[in-house]
Amino acid sequence: MLTVEQAISHIISRVQPVTGQQRLSIRDALGRVLAAPVSAPINVPAFTCSAMDGYAIAGADLAQTGEQSLNVVGRSLAGHPFEDVVQSGQCVRIFTGGVLPEGTDTVLMQEAVTVDGDNIRFQAEQQQPQQFINRVGSDVQLGTELFPQGKRLSPADIGLLASLGVAEVWVTRRLRVAFFSTGDELCALDSQPKAGQIYDSNRYTLFAMLQRLGVEISDLGVVRDVPDEIEACLLSAAENNDVVISSGGVSVGEADYVTDTLQRIGEMEFWKIAMRPGRPLTFGKIQQAVFFGLPGNPVAVMGTFYQCVQPALRRMLGETVKPPLRFQVPCVSTLTKMPDRVEFQRGILHHDEQGQLVVRSTGKQNSNMLSSMSQANCFIVLPENCTHVEQGEQVLVEPFEGLI
Repeated sequence: MLTVEQAISHIISRVQPVTGQQRLSIRDALGRVLAAPVSAPINVPAFTCSAMDGYAIAGADLAQTGEQSLNVVGRSLAGHPFEDVVQSGQCVRIFTGGVLPEGTDTVLMQEAVTVDGDNIRFQAEQQQPQQFINRVGSDVQLGTELFPQGKRLSPADIGLLASLGVAEVWVTRRLRVAFFSTGDELCALDSQPKAGQIYDSNRYTLFAMLQRLGVEISDLGVVRDVPDEIEACLLSAAENNDVVISSGGVSVGEADYVTDTLQRIGEMEFWKIAMRPGRPLTFGKIQQAVFFGLPGNPVAVMGTFYQCVQPALRRMLGETVKPPLRFQVPCVSTLTKMPDRVEFQRGILHHDEQGQLVVRSTGKQNSNMLSSMSQANCFIVLPENCTHVEQGEQVLVEPFEGLI
C-alpha cells in the first residue's frame, strides 16, 4: 500500500494542466483559474485622497502647540474635487475619498475641530502632518503583479479587478469530467428499491463536489456489473472528457470489474492506499483521459475524492496546488483506530464554554455512514502509528471549508 502522501505526489506528477483558454468578463470569472498573470494597469488610489471626513490642510501650517484657526475656502467631495490651490492659513472641507487639493497634505478629522463661521479651530498639538490620507498607489501600485497564473478568483479578487478597470481576464477552459456508479444493487431515486437494493447517493455527492470546483460535468448514470457495459462506458467517456471517475467496483470482490477492465483497455498505476476510509483507489489513463476508480462506500468516496482526486483536478485546471489547511486543536472525544493507516475521522469543530476551539467526533466512523459526513465540518486526521486519543489531547484537523 502507498501512503496518502505518496499517492498524492504520484498523481500530481502524472497529470498536466489542460490546454485551452477563455477570455471572460470578470462577472463570469468567479471561481475560474487564471491562465495568465494579471498586473495593475493603474495606481489605486489613482490620486491622493482623504481617509476621513474632515478638513484638508497643509501640514506645514500646523503650529507646535495651542489652539489654531484656519479659514475654510471650499469643499472637496468624492467625484467633485476643489479646483483651486489652497494657500497658507486656509483649509478645505473634505469628505472620505475626496481628492486632496493642491497645497494640502494633511486631514483633520471633523470631530477634532470646532466650526466658527468660515473658520475652524483645533488644538495643534493633537494633530500630525500627513495624517488621515491615502496616497497615490498606497493600495496597489501601477505594474504590480496582482495575481499569478494559476490563481482561482474569489469575490474579493473580482472586486479588486474592477477597482483597477480590468473588465476581462484570461482563464483556463473548464475541465470536462464524466462520472458514473457501478453496481446491480443501485436504485435510481425515482424508483422503488427491490430486495437488496439501495439508492445511489455517490453520483449526487460526486456531482456536488465537482460542481463546486467549476468543471463541466457529465453524469453517465449507473452501469451494471457487466464487463462489456463497463468497458463500453469507459471508452465512450474517455473520448469526450479529460477525466473519468467511477465509484464502486475497485476492490477485490468477484463482481468488481472496473480494475480488471481498466487493465485491458488502459493502464493502471495503483489501487491500494494506506488510508481509511478509502483504501481501494484506482488511478490510471484510458486513451488521453485520466481515470479515477473510487470505492463504493459513500464516505470513502468523499474521503478519496477530497484527499486524492481534487488536488489532481486543481492541477489539471492550472491551479497552484497547495497542501490542505490543517491545525491542532484539543479533542473532547475519546478516539480509537487501527494502526498502519492514516484515518480521516469525521469531526465537529466548535467553541467550548470558555470560547476555545475544540473538536469532537461525530460518533461511529463506518464508511457507509454518510450521515456522519453531513454532521461533520472537518476531518480529524489521525496518523498511521496512532491507535488511541484521550479526551483533551491535541489532534490535527482539516476543515471542510478549505476543501471547497
